[in-house]
Amino acid sequence: MSIPRTEPAPANGKLGVLLPGLGAVSTTFIAGVELARRGLGRPIGSLTQLATIRLGKRSEGRTPKIKDFVPIAGLDDLVFSAWDPIPDDAYASALKAGVLDRHTHLDPIAGFLRSIQPMPAAFDQRYVKRLQGANVIPGRSKREWTEALRGDIRRFKSEHDCDRVVMVWCGSTEVFIKQGAAHQDLGAFEAAIDANDDSIAPSMLYAYAALQEGVPYANGAPNLSVDFPALLQLAQQNGIPIAGKDFKTGQTLMKTIIAPGFKARMLGLDGWFSTNILGNRDGAVLDDPESFRTKEESKLSVLEYILQPDLYPELYKDYYHKVRINYYPPRGDQKEGWDNIDIRGWLDYRMQIKVDFLCRDSILAAPIVLDLALFLDLAGRAGMHGIQEWLSFYLKSPMHAAGIYPEHDLFIQHTKLKNTLRWMMGEEQITHLGVEYYLTPAEVG
Repeated sequence: MSIPRTEPAPANGKLGVLLPGLGAVSTTFIAGVELARRGLGRPIGSLTQLATIRLGKRSEGRTPKIKDFVPIAGLDDLVFSAWDPIPDDAYASALKAGVLDRHTHLDPIAGFLRSIQPMPAAFDQRYVKRLQGANVIPGRSKREWTEALRGDIRRFKSEHDCDRVVMVWCGSTEVFIKQGAAHQDLGAFEAAIDANDDSIAPSMLYAYAALQEGVPYANGAPNLSVDFPALLQLAQQNGIPIAGKDFKTGQTLMKTIIAPGFKARMLGLDGWFSTNILGNRDGAVLDDPESFRTKEESKLSVLEYILQPDLYPELYKDYYHKVRINYYPPRGDQKEGWDNIDIRGWLDYRMQIKVDFLCRDSILAAPIVLDLALFLDLAGRAGMHGIQEWLSFYLKSPMHAAGIYPEHDLFIQHTKLKNTLRWMMGEEQITHLGVEYYLTPAEVG
């Protein structure tokens, strides 16, 4: 089947990056981009900056960097702003987060970071119970909040002379909300906003404001946010690309690397116990059971879809999967994810794997924010709209079309991402078949 495509328009002018949330992830991302622009740091972890892409046969030797193959915005073209209920500027917030070294990475760009003052947030503590702050949009009207956010987007774009804008949610995990009647179509959703319906969380207002203003939107938390029919309808109607949800950083990243290996080798799984300790703002928020439930839904779904127990019941039907997140303030942003994995091999002999990933949550998340921003902007210029499943590579609980299961296998996701870029630019897909290298000259002829 031939799928129509539009070659992306050039990435001319400035690209504004709007961030709901100016905490550890956002400040690490912003500071990292500025340090890279000044030659004071390297954007390790970013495919858009460092990865290559193979084109054609292996024998052709064509492997440009992705940033030289597709027309993505350059780092020098990025402009930042954010919303946050806490009034700290990006420098003060980065100091509190404690992710980056003050003397090496913050003080050299202190003036730049101080210039980024958070706009008043659409914030209701009922949805994030462990946070509070005074830098909020006045009143309780969700319609007024929405209009204020739309005004912020327009003002930011005008004041910074941005040619285009993208939005990446870097805020906290909200309490668990199930889809209801208010989420099923755009009319019901807008009526629910006007009625101040409790099923409309602040993150949904940011997503709605972005889509109404023609701004691509990525959701970096497990919140419902944009992942329901009403906003999918709006994204399609307005021709806007969207992606989500929940940045794939520490423990889940490891699961999407390890679990595909078990299935590829047909090794059985009895149980997978995962526990995390972290002490940043995210840890404090997730210490609330209602916010943890939202995160738990995101983290638990990974193994189910990778291992496919319905297809391999003798290997995976009855495995036990437990996830814990524990708030431990002394650890700060240096999260520890510990996994005990019980597997079975030949003749049902049992084996174990222990993984202790002492990671830095925001260090792993920052390049994801950069890549999502640049790739969503690229998708918009290529005329792509709605769910961008090719960006599942970056997400714990990827959005997907109705009627199909989400793809969680990191390696399949990686192939899908690169093949989408090849398709976008009119290059052949890479199948890795390679039989032509082993045919005789007569067979080739």
